[in-house]
Amino acid sequence: MQSAAPKKRQRLGSSSNLTRISSSSSSPPSDDEPPVPSAGGFNDSSTSDVLLLLHLDPPSAPSIDLRLHSSALRRSRYFSALLSDRWRRHTDESSGDGDPLRLNLTVPAFDTHVRVLRLLYAVDFSGAISCPSEALSILTVALELLFDELIAACVRYLEAVPWTEEEERAVLSVVPFLGPDESAELLARLSPHGADAAEEMLLGLVHAATGGSDPKVATIKAFVARVLRDFSPRDSVRRVLVRVFVLSLTKVKELLEAYWSPDVRGDRDEAEAKQRLNLHSAVAKGRHLLWLVERMVEMGVAGEAVNEWSEQGAFAADLEKGFKDDAFRNIAPGLPTIMMRCTCRLANAVASGEILAARQVRLKLIRDWLPVLKVCRDNVSPIPSGQKLLYQELEETFLRIISTLPMSDAQKLLQECLTFSSRNVEDCQHLVLAFNTWFRRANRVPNDDGNT
Repeated sequence: MQSAAPKKRQRLGSSSNLTRISSSSSSPPSDDEPPVPSAGGFNDSSTSDVLLLLHLDPPSAPSIDLRLHSSALRRSRYFSALLSDRWRRHTDESSGDGDPLRLNLTVPAFDTHVRVLRLLYAVDFSGAISCPSEALSILTVALELLFDELIAACVRYLEAVPWTEEEERAVLSVVPFLGPDESAELLARLSPHGADAAEEMLLGLVHAATGGSDPKVATIKAFVARVLRDFSPRDSVRRVLVRVFVLSLTKVKELLEAYWSPDVRGDRDEAEAKQRLNLHSAVAKGRHLLWLVERMVEMGVAGEAVNEWSEQGAFAADLEKGFKDDAFRNIAPGLPTIMMRCTCRLANAVASGEILAARQVRLKLIRDWLPVLKVCRDNVSPIPSGQKLLYQELEETFLRIISTLPMSDAQKLLQECLTFSSRNVEDCQHLVLAFNTWFRRANRVPNDDGNT
C-alpha cells in the first residue's frame, strides 16, 4: 500500500442506500463493475469527506474513485493513522478549502479491497462471508488495513468451518500475521498438542484393530492398514507396530502359560472352562499377532519382530508340547496354523533379503522353530490342503535360510529336516537341492593358501 498521484480515474455516482452487509452483498464485485454508492454511506459523494483513489499495481485498468467518510475509515487503524493530525496536515496541502481529503491506495486487485472498504460501513458482518476462501481473501485485506473487527470476524468464521487442503495451506500462511490470541484456536486445529501426537494416534488405531473381538474388526483392520501404508514417517510406524507386537506376543504367551499352569482352586469343571477360555483367547490374540506381522513385513519394518521371534525358544517349546497334545489341538485347532503363518511371514522376509538378519538370529530362528514345524506336520492328520501348502512353503524357506549359515550349523540342521522327505522324491525337491548344495560346498577342494 502506498500513496501516489492518479494518472487516470473513474468517477462513480451514487444511487442506492446500503448501510448493512446482507447475503446479497456476499459476492465480490467484478473489476469491470464499479461499487454501488450508498446514500449517506459508502461512496456517497454528497456527504463524503474523503476521496480515496484506488490504483492497480501493476497498472492494468483505470483507477477507481471512492467517496468515503472519515468516521467509517477510522475503524481501520491504517486509515486512522492517515487521518491523524500529522498526516492530515500533509495531505491537506493538495486539497482546496471545502474539498474532500484525498488519499491514494495501491492494490493488486479492486474487488476484495472495495468489498472490505464497504464493510467499514457495516453494523455487523452477518452474511458477509459464505466460504473459507472468501474469508481468507477478506482477511488478507483486513490485515493490510488493520481492520480489527473484520479480522476477528474472519478468524471466527475460519475456526468454525471445514477447509480443503488448499485452504488449509492458505490459513497456515496467514497465521503468522495474527496475534497470539487471534491465532490460538486456528493453531490448536493445525498443530498437535504434543510432539508424539501422531504416534499416539497411530497407537490408538492399532490397539483398536488388535485389542478386541468387535464384529467389525475386519473392517477396522482394513482401514488401519490403509492408514499405516499412507503414513510417511516409517520410524513412527515401526515404533508403534513393534510396541503392539511385543504386547500381543506377551499376551499369547501368558495365556498359554495359564493353560499349562491352571488355577486348581475351586470346581474342576470351572478350572477346565478357564483353560478352554485361555486357549480360545490365545487363538484370538494370535490372529491379531499375525495381522501385525503381516503389516510389519508389508511395510518393511519387521526387523525387530524377526529378532524377537528368534528369542522365543521357551515359547516355541510350549507350542511344540501343545501341538503334540490331543486335548490342546481339539480346543484350539487354529493355533498351529496361526503360529506357523507368523513364522513363515518373518522367515520369508529373511530368506528374500527384505530383512537382513544377523547370523545368530537366522540360526536361532531355524533351531527353535524347526521342531514346531515338524510337530505340526507329524501330528495334524490328515493335513488340510491349505496347511499342507503352508508347511511346504515354510520348509522351503527354512532350507533357504539354512543355506546362508556356516556349514557346521547347516550340517546339524539339515539332518533335522529329513522329515521333509517323502517316498516320492519328486515331492521333496527342495530338500534334495539343499543337500546337494551342502555336499557341493563340502567337496570343494581348498587352494594351497587355504582359500577355496
